[in-house]
Amino acid sequence: MQDSNYSGFLGIVEALQFMEKDTVAIIGPQLSVTAHVISHIANELQVPLLSYSATDPTLSPLQFPFFVRTAQSDLFQMAAIAEIVDYYGWKEVIAVYVDDDHGRNGIAALGDKLAERRCKISFKAPMPAEVNRDQITDVLVKVALSESRIIVLHTYAGSGPDVIKVAESLGMMGVGYVWIATNWLSTNLDTDPQLTSDATENFEGIITLRMHTPDSELKRKFVSRWSNLSSGKSINGAFGLSTYGLYAYDTVWLLAHAIDAFFNQGGIISFSNDSRLTELKGGSMNLDALSIFNGGNLLLKNILQVNMTGVTGSINFTSDRNFIHPAFEVINVIGVGYRRIGYWSNYSGLSVLPPEILYTKPPNRSSANQRLNSVIWPGQTTDRPRGWAFPNNGRQLRIGVPKRVSYLEIVSQVEGTDTFKGYCIDVFTAAVNLLPYAVPYKLVPFGDGRNNPSDTELVRLITTGVYDAAIGDIAIITNRTRMVDFTQPYIESGLVVVAPVRKSNSSAWAFLRPFTPGLWCVTAIFFLIVGFVVWILEHRINDDFRGPPKEQVVTVLWFSLSTLFFAHKQNTISTLGRLVLIIWLFVVLIINSSYTASLTSILTVQQLSSPVKGIETLISSNDPIGHQQGSFARDYLVEELGIRESRLIPLNSPEEYARALKDGPHGGGVAAVVDERAYVDLFLSTRCEFSIIGQQFTKAGWGFAFPRDSPLAVDMSTAILRLSESGDLQRMHDKWLTRSACTPQGTKLEVDRLQLKSFWGLFVTCGFACLLALCIYLILMLRQFSRHSEELEPSGRSSGSGRVQTFLTFIDEKEEDVKSRSKRRQMEKASIRSTGEDESTHSYSSKRRHMEANSIKSLDISNEV
Repeated sequence: MQDSNYSGFLGIVEALQFMEKDTVAIIGPQLSVTAHVISHIANELQVPLLSYSATDPTLSPLQFPFFVRTAQSDLFQMAAIAEIVDYYGWKEVIAVYVDDDHGRNGIAALGDKLAERRCKISFKAPMPAEVNRDQITDVLVKVALSESRIIVLHTYAGSGPDVIKVAESLGMMGVGYVWIATNWLSTNLDTDPQLTSDATENFEGIITLRMHTPDSELKRKFVSRWSNLSSGKSINGAFGLSTYGLYAYDTVWLLAHAIDAFFNQGGIISFSNDSRLTELKGGSMNLDALSIFNGGNLLLKNILQVNMTGVTGSINFTSDRNFIHPAFEVINVIGVGYRRIGYWSNYSGLSVLPPEILYTKPPNRSSANQRLNSVIWPGQTTDRPRGWAFPNNGRQLRIGVPKRVSYLEIVSQVEGTDTFKGYCIDVFTAAVNLLPYAVPYKLVPFGDGRNNPSDTELVRLITTGVYDAAIGDIAIITNRTRMVDFTQPYIESGLVVVAPVRKSNSSAWAFLRPFTPGLWCVTAIFFLIVGFVVWILEHRINDDFRGPPKEQVVTVLWFSLSTLFFAHKQNTISTLGRLVLIIWLFVVLIINSSYTASLTSILTVQQLSSPVKGIETLISSNDPIGHQQGSFARDYLVEELGIRESRLIPLNSPEEYARALKDGPHGGGVAAVVDERAYVDLFLSTRCEFSIIGQQFTKAGWGFAFPRDSPLAVDMSTAILRLSESGDLQRMHDKWLTRSACTPQGTKLEVDRLQLKSFWGLFVTCGFACLLALCIYLILMLRQFSRHSEELEPSGRSSGSGRVQTFLTFIDEKEEDVKSRSKRRQMEKASIRSTGEDESTHSYSSKRRHMEANSIKSLDISNEV
């Protein structure tokens, strides 16, 4: 046994002395600082170094291949602390730690684990390894002046209680503080169960961690034997056994199993000289006595392959040389004792169930599955601490406020004073009053007082530390959210277009305004098409659709136009004609109704018109556009909509708005102004000659700006929501921003004229019905023509053109005439058969020619009629 007495120097010297003897393995050292040094010696001499308490996560097997940690690494302990911080919703912690390898590297691991959960260490407070009360006081005074109240104490069991005592004397163990101690505190509680009540009262409310070792019969028997063994060795009673003691016991058995396996595999204890050491000559140090263990690699391999069950549970290494299933107990110190409030395991996170139970289930690290029992916090309160407070350094928050020169109802500085008034100020003051703590602040004006300042520049100054926050008419837009955190929006706002409007007076041609020219033309064409289609379908069977050509043209026109008023007198007889007419009458009904409604609106409601129809008009034109000085509208128009910067004209006041809009783009003014809706509503409340054109084309809101991850932003958002739910936010809005609109009742912007795209479905349906009816009609005519073709084709007219002409003549013929001719033809055939077969062929042919001539003659007479 060699005791370095917590000294790195003695650890080096004693390790060298120890290694002069033929050494095959080392158990220890106790401290990470010493382990870093001795690991270099172990690597050189190839001697496995097994430590049950050197928990520094930077003791990596890549750098120190012969170092074997036989306890849980601080990497997992810091992961557990990070999950506890995230579980309670805190974002920033303060790290108080001993400034050595153990402390620095542990806190570095904590910072990495917190960053994975979007948390951070806001302040690091290192202490010397040999620290006294005055040094502790100096460190904790700096901590007390910080904003965060979540303190992680990572030190040793010897100096840790002294830090807590000083914190108690400074009032840092009261309500609002959270202390999370690493496992040094659980070690103290385990090894000294006879702690005085004064000592444990200092620890009350602290959360600490302890390496988890599952309950087992082997563990209970060992603890019982240890208690009997140590009961008479101390005047204060039995010396308690911490988890480090359990891991130390298992480490000895682990090495014993490995050596046994080493010999079973034919391993031989032999050593060889280190050539680099023999070259060092001179001096009194016996360095040449140090020798390399030839079987070191084989023994190391057997150590890492050991699979056993000890008093700490299963002993088995992972590929990165950590124990499988690392786990910690979460302990809350209460009164003169403590209680376990849950567990943390690398398998499933925080839980109130022991990890052994969770190992039998699939891993579940969802937020809903993370749970700890209730905690008694410092100050004997069960309410979860907020985790931060304003530092006790007497400093007020410097809050930037834009010094506006227009729209003073929003925010303005009272002339001759340092105070501000306006809608934004009232909202901020009301929200601060709802906070459960006092907020010392000072409003600082931003701007020269001659032009409206840039809100983006005001936000940027928060990131440089000039201001601690900013309030006012600050729109929440993308580039600003990259710099700061905003509260919940307290008013909705977005960009709109304002342009001059004029009254649209009625004219002699007002009745044409409901439809666009395209719709008028298509409607007229369909009137003619439907009339012509119905005429074709009815011509052969309906006397109303027959007569001289001029009369038929008039009939078609009259029938088409009369359907507009449902006053057509011609009856439709054919089924196809009725089908077409029903569909067309439905189309006419829809067009009539739409026309009547639109014309009524035009003639009875006063209309306002503007050459600007919306933001699309401004994008496609080259006219100048006005915007408010300092507003984000300028950047949006240039960067998002691609409008040339030369077209944009900054304006400072409502009077400049009105003057520029009246002058117009051709008189040195602007075609329209693009601004946020809140300002526009105030501007239009007293100016009827202007109006909002089109729709709001951006969605935004105003909020208060705070530095990144500021907890005050979250609390202010909650306060704003409470103001909204109670109706106070609306009352403040009505007080400052609601004005009686001057726009007369019954006046509106000119509505869009009815366009063809609104009715194309009806026209397509009607056109399809007409086409279908014509196709069916044509098929029927061709079938009928084929049956009567012999009667209609005279000799010498069998050519293609003659047949087409005959077909057209057939279509034009009245249906009754075709039927009567067919009947006479059948009678003539019967008469010929009765004459007898003895008549000569010549007389039969002459008679036939005579009858055909008479038939043709009668057909011509019928056509003339």
